[in-house]
Formats: sequence, C-alpha cells, structure tokens
Amino acid sequence: MNIEPKYLYLLITGLLFVLGILIGFILRKKYAETKVGMAENLAQKIVEAAKKEAEAVKKEAKLQAKDDLYRSKADFEKETRERRGELHNLEKRLIQKEESQDKKLDLLEQKEMVISKKEKALDNQEKSLIEKEKRYNLLLEEQKVMLEKISGMSSDEAKRLLMQSMENEARHEAAKSIRKIEEETKEKADKLAKNILSLAIQRYAADYVAESTVSVVNLPNDEMKGRIIGREGRNIRAIEAATGVDIIIDDTPEAVLLSGFDPVKREVARISLERLINDGRIHPARIEEIVEKVQQEMEVAIREAGEQAAFDVGVHRVNPELIKYLGKLKFRTSFDQNVLQHSLEVAFFTGIMASELGLNVKQAKRTGLFHDIGKAIDHEIEGSHAIIGADLARKHGEVAEIVHAIAAHHDDEKPQTVLAVLVQAADALSAARPGARREMMVTYVKHLKDLEEISGSFPGVSKSYAVQAGREIRIIVESKEVSDDDTLMLARDIAKRIESNLTYPGQIKVTVIRETRAVEYAK
Repeated sequence: MNIEPKYLYLLITGLLFVLGILIGFILRKKYAETKVGMAENLAQKIVEAAKKEAEAVKKEAKLQAKDDLYRSKADFEKETRERRGELHNLEKRLIQKEESQDKKLDLLEQKEMVISKKEKALDNQEKSLIEKEKRYNLLLEEQKVMLEKISGMSSDEAKRLLMQSMENEARHEAAKSIRKIEEETKEKADKLAKNILSLAIQRYAADYVAESTVSVVNLPNDEMKGRIIGREGRNIRAIEAATGVDIIIDDTPEAVLLSGFDPVKREVARISLERLINDGRIHPARIEEIVEKVQQEMEVAIREAGEQAAFDVGVHRVNPELIKYLGKLKFRTSFDQNVLQHSLEVAFFTGIMASELGLNVKQAKRTGLFHDIGKAIDHEIEGSHAIIGADLARKHGEVAEIVHAIAAHHDDEKPQTVLAVLVQAADALSAARPGARREMMVTYVKHLKDLEEISGSFPGVSKSYAVQAGREIRIIVESKEVSDDDTLMLARDIAKRIESNLTYPGQIKVTVIRETRAVEYAK
C-alpha cells in the first residue's frame, strides 16, 4: 500500500504526540506517588516528634505538680506551726489572767474581812453615839426648862422674837444693798446711755426742710387770678377735680394758696399750676394734660427719692412697694419736721447705737428707716401709723424683729427686744434735739406752765421752775414738811404724774431740792 509522504508525515506526527502524552501521564503519576510518599514520611515524622514533645511536657507537668505539692505542704506546715505558737501564747496569757484573777479574788476576800471588821466597829460607835445623843437631848430639855423659868417666855416666843429681829435686820441690810446697787447701776447706765447718745448726735447732722398743709404759688400779676378761675369758674373747678386740692384765691397780692392734707397731691397741684402759668394756656383740656404729666413725673420722683434714701442708709433688697411708700415720706411732715429726713436720721442714730452695743447694724438701720413708713398712708387708713407701718412691713416681706420694732416705737405694743427700745430712743432723740422741730410759742409756754402746775400740786412744794426748754423741772420743797427720805418718793410721784398727763418727746428730768437754813443775827 502506497501512502503519500504528506499523510505519512502527519501520521507519524500524530503517533509521536500520543506517545508524548502517554509518557507525560506516566511520569506525572510517578511524581505524584513520590510526592505522596514524601508527605506521608513527613507527617509520620511530625507525629513522632509531637508524641515525643507531649511526653516531655507531661513529664515536666508532673515535676511541676510535685514541686507545687511540696511547696504547699511546706507552707501548710509553717502556718500550722505559727498557729500552734499563737495558741500556745494565748494559752499562756489565759493562764496568767487566771492567776491574776485568783490573786484579785484573794485580795477581795481579805478586804471584805477588813470591811466587816470595820462595820462592826462602826456599829459599836453608832450605838455609843445614839446613847450620847439621848443624854444630850435630856440635858437640852432640862436646860430649856430652866431657861423658860428664868426668862418667863416659852421657846416658841423666843424663836419668834429672834426670827423677827433677824428678819428686820436682813430687810434693812437688803434695802441698803438694793439702794446702793440701784444707784450704782443707774449711774453707770446713765453715763453709758449719755455717751452713746452724744456719740450718735456728734456723728450725724442734717438740715431740715419744713412744709405745712398749705402751699403758696406766686403769680406774675393779679390778672392771672381771673385766668385761673376761668369763665364761670370752669378752670379752677377743673384744677381742683384733677388734683384733689382746694385752691384758695383771696386778697393776697400776686399769690394763691393750695390747701390739702395729702402732700403729694398738693405738690402735684403746685407744679401743675406753675407750669400752666408759665405756659399761659389755661383751659380744662390743657389742665388735665399738664396734671397727668406731672403725676407721672411725681411717681418717678417718689420712687427715686425712696431709692436714694435706701441707698444713703445702705439698705438693700427692699420691696418696690416699700420704696414707693418711703419716697412719699419726702412730702410728709410731722410737727413741721420732714418725715423722710427724720427717718434717715433715726436710721443713722439706731445704727450708731446698735454698733456701740454690738448688735446687727444693718438690721437696726433698716428698722429706723422704715419706723414711720405708716405715715405715708395714715391719712388713708384708720389707726396708729406705727401699727399701719408694721402691717405694711409684714405684708412686704420684712422679718418679725423689724415688724415688732416698728409697731412698738410709740408703745402701741410693749417693746420685747433691744432693737425696739433702740428705735424708740433714736426716734425721741431725732424729734427732741434742738432744731429738729419748730414749735409755736403758745404751745411752748403752755408746756412749761403745765409742768410747773403739776409740780406745784403736791403738798410740801414751795416753788417749781421749768428750765432747759422744758427738759427739766426743778422743785424746791419746805424742809419742815418734806424729809430727805421723802424727796425721792416725791420726785418719783411727780415724774409719774408728768408721764400720765403730758405728751412730750424725749424725757424730762425731775429734780427735788431740799435745804435747811439756820439764821441768827449778831447784835
């Protein structure tokens, strides 16, 4: 069979390719078998090595466990020995304590024996004393009977006379001591009080602005009176209705009077009328406009006056309503004394005296500033201004001590605290010192006359003189009718009569003078 060379070549090439594949498969299989064998050998070696290492670790763990066991055993034995030592020491101490207790018991038994012996001795002594007491009592009874026979009076009568004599002597000595103590205390108290009051006066000085219930408005000419009155009186009625103040137009040249008890309303009317006069336009609409504007300005001025007074005294955290009432006192007068200025003065006086006595100065000043706060509305509410002021202070958050001092500063309540007494003293000091108040001559003369009449109404009084502007009354008595001891009682009686019959600021000194004159003529 003839095969073409081309096909023969392809056949041979295909056979060689198949043969190459077979040879490669056989070689790959042998290589894989060799690789698996090597891996098995390696794994076997690793397992053997792991077994050897495990055995080594096991041995090491056993050795470590044995060491730990030996160590724990040694520690346990050591601790056991220490505990045994401690128990042994405790046992020794207990034995020692038992021995000491036994010794103490022996001592106690010995002491009991000694005490029992002493008790027996005391019993014997007590029996002998009882027997002696009986004998003494018998002797005393016999002596008592003999004394009663000799004196002619019983023992009860003698005791009563002796007790009466001793009581009279004790009363006399007590009276002397009490009088001495009273004189010393009064002298020291008067001296201290005078020092404190004089210090307070020296450390404060103020000018007074006096107002009255009538304000005067000056006019540029008398023709302005007709414009103020208006047609058929409509302008003056509008002013009075808007301000609540009476306008008095009389024959006084170039002036009109504003009359009213409310100082704030009177001040509003004065300012409003002055502005209307300066403006020249006076009619009801303009009057209402000006009065309303002045009232708003007055409210601001009142608040500023209250805030300034609180700032001057150093009083903080005051209720705004109290500030408003305080500012109103600027336009309030009492006995021709400006109440706000008086309140400031009382605040400073109270603070100075509280400082001298070691009291709370801030609270004292606060109380003095608010003591007359009731006068801001006492024309609107019935009652004493002290009680009204206390109610206002309580209502607006003041503490109980301040409320009580305000209520008690005119004895509407009995003073229960030192602060209340200080406010009373400062109030009297401010009202009574020279220049504080302006009194009319008639009132002044009547006050002096009343003092002299009260003093002259007592028996034994020869003459009486009111001196020092009515701050002292000096009484001369008849030496034959009034003894030295009676002068003290007479001075007290006159002082009590003055307190009950007269009203006055501060205090009045009552001095009783008694003298004995011996007269002889040389011929």
